Amino acid sequence: MRAVTDDDANLDDDPHLWLEDIDGEDALAWVRERNADAVAELAGDAGFDRLRQRLREVLDAGDRIPYTTRRGPYRYNFWRDAEHVRGVWRRTGTEEYREDVPAWEVLLDLDALADTEGVDWVWSGASVREPDRERALVLLSRGGSDAVEVREFDLTRREFVEDGFRVGEDKTRIGWADPDTVLIATGLSGGSLTDSGYPRTVRRWRRGTPLAEAPVVYEAERGDVAAWGLHDHTPGFERDFVGRMKDFFTGELYLLEAGDTRVRIDVPDDARAYVHREHLLVTLRTEWLGHPAGALLAFGFDAFLAGDRTARVLFAPDAHTALVGQAWTRHHLLLTTLRDVSSHVDVLTPTPAGPWKREPLAAVPPLSDAAVMNTDPDTDDAYDLDVEGFLQPSTLCHGAVGASAGVLKRAPARFDTEGLAVRQYFATSRDGTRVPYFVTGPDHEAHGPGPTLLYGYGGFQVSRTPAYGAVSGRAWLERGGTRVVANIRGGGEYGPGWHRAALKAERPRAFEDFAAVAEDLVARGITTHAMLGATGGSNGGLLMGAMLTRYPELFGAIVAEIPLLDMLRYHRLLAGASWMAEYGDPDDAADRPHLRELSPYHRLTADRAYPPLLLRTSTRDDRVHPGHARKFAARMRELGHSVLLYESPGGGHSGGSDNGQAAFNSALVYTFLWRHLTGGRPDGPDRRAGGSARPALG
Repeated sequence: MRAVTDDDANLDDDPHLWLEDIDGEDALAWVRERNADAVAELAGDAGFDRLRQRLREVLDAGDRIPYTTRRGPYRYNFWRDAEHVRGVWRRTGTEEYREDVPAWEVLLDLDALADTEGVDWVWSGASVREPDRERALVLLSRGGSDAVEVREFDLTRREFVEDGFRVGEDKTRIGWADPDTVLIATGLSGGSLTDSGYPRTVRRWRRGTPLAEAPVVYEAERGDVAAWGLHDHTPGFERDFVGRMKDFFTGELYLLEAGDTRVRIDVPDDARAYVHREHLLVTLRTEWLGHPAGALLAFGFDAFLAGDRTARVLFAPDAHTALVGQAWTRHHLLLTTLRDVSSHVDVLTPTPAGPWKREPLAAVPPLSDAAVMNTDPDTDDAYDLDVEGFLQPSTLCHGAVGASAGVLKRAPARFDTEGLAVRQYFATSRDGTRVPYFVTGPDHEAHGPGPTLLYGYGGFQVSRTPAYGAVSGRAWLERGGTRVVANIRGGGEYGPGWHRAALKAERPRAFEDFAAVAEDLVARGITTHAMLGATGGSNGGLLMGAMLTRYPELFGAIVAEIPLLDMLRYHRLLAGASWMAEYGDPDDAADRPHLRELSPYHRLTADRAYPPLLLRTSTRDDRVHPGHARKFAARMRELGHSVLLYESPGGGHSGGSDNGQAAFNSALVYTFLWRHLTGGRPDGPDRRAGGSARPALG
């Protein structure tokens, strides 16, 4: 159904619609005025420059772990620091990487490229050709946008291939099929786009032929999110797959047989499925074949195509545990799970019949996050394991299944943790649901309530796990503040059910969860409402808009970064149409009432007091339109409320295309929060040392 009532039908009846013109002269002039206000208000703070410099030091630090992608005898890394502002793509040998200071071979210098071409290039990744690894498809973004330019790169000569594969700026997905062929989904050269702005055709493009003449092997519907294609290069199992994302959570998967004939892999549309060697792996979002949502099933691929639906259960969820990661080595499957939002990693070994063998991979400390990296499903059983916590810098280990693991790299501490501890609590939401949250900070029982920053996201089945935040550590924890991460519904911390509980018209449950955590923090004496701040970005920016308009009395200040705020027009702005499975369709009479109720932009009133608000967005964000933040700020000003807006000229959805811009953005945010949550003092009480004042950062 795609009809709305007459009084709701005109989405263009918005006095601030002109601010949606991203590069419009009038809109940018207005943005410059708002930026000037924000900079004058915050960057003039006595401690601002010192804070920005200290945050830049963290981001540029030469002794941070250079995370890599392992390909054959090399480890590839992209690196930014003070000398390489835009960054360098480089590689080193596997053994050389073990050295404290490895010798790196620079493949591509983005600073030099940007200077030569006069373009603010931002690195977006590379696809290296297998199995020879002599060429790569490099993805370059202008200013950090999601749209990329694709260029073929010679890894031996360390230069772009003059007559190689090249694709202009678009939201392209591309990968090697063989040395002279790629599978490409792009909107260029005759390919059309979906309503969400992503490619809906997949082409098989041969070297030396025009892209527009490349045969289409798959085409999605205009109302889908996107089409995609990939080549499986596993020796002995070479094959091509194509598919479509019907919406953010459903899709279809096909095997391409001879002549590009498609064979549907008949799993539920909302399941996540892939093929590895002889196995078909299916992760369920809803019940299927008698197995619960959140389960991981394994089938014999050939038998499945022949109609056999005999599944082996590799993971079954319970009330406390959810599956969050899978990684194949040559002979094993490594599974990462969360148990009450703490990581566990197990090794599963396929067996000819019956249950797969299962055993723990390694011990992970409580209240920590573990990530499996750099497995090679074709050659060996080696892996990297990165473990971190809120106060625990990352430790990167390397090992092999069945053998001991050793430390490869340790990240140094970036902030003073003396007197700080990590605790996990559970708040009770309005409907009785227990909502976990992590508190990092000093002992409130000994030193009393203090400035506290509450972070949340709550959407798209994304889990927020323990992470070492060097920036927040220096900008907040060192100064005596407390940082809180709320694991509210809408996320994936407890599997698909935790996510579905806050879908569409049920979204207020996520808001209620976050508010319940805020109330619990005050009830426990960790903070007061006046000293409690909240922050979130993207979908978390929608959460912040809900806190401002629904629960303003709970907070002393709020920061909404790259926020989604106009829920009646979001589907018409950039990639917004791709999120309708999460929020609903504003053009559908069944969804529009709850979207109007959810929309922070439409809930603002003149007669309600709101806490201080900082909005941060980016002109070059081609995912969440900067018009959301612009219009919200304009509406608040129109209603007589004070608000600060800062819009970065570049940086895309992250808001920072280089470390200098990222440090400046963070300094604005933390200066704003510290000022409002500590009564304007340049520094707060040191609750780790008997309440005496700490030296100011400035």
